Amino acid sequence: MELLYSRQAAKALRSMQPKAAAAVMAALERIAADPFARHGNVERLKGEKDAFRLRHGDWRVPYRLDRRTATMQVAAVKTRGEVYKR
Repeated sequence: MELLYSRQAAKALRSMQPKAAAAVMAALERIAADPFARHGNVERLKGEKDAFRLRHGDWRVPYRLDRRTATMQVAAVKTRGEVYKR
């Protein structure tokens, strides 16, 4: 699957510590390679179809799978306290 980052997610990754950003991106690439397999630290988001979140340390990465276009769209990269606020 093609991995797409929103503008907000790309900006957050650039502002993170380089090691943490590299680890998050590596985890996302592993998921994109086989998105429907079981991955550690990934949970389905309730109330939304094909929406998941990756947990990496204090960071949360919500993403959506689009089966029709074969893309994985990363919405944001935020800390635990920020990501679930509306």
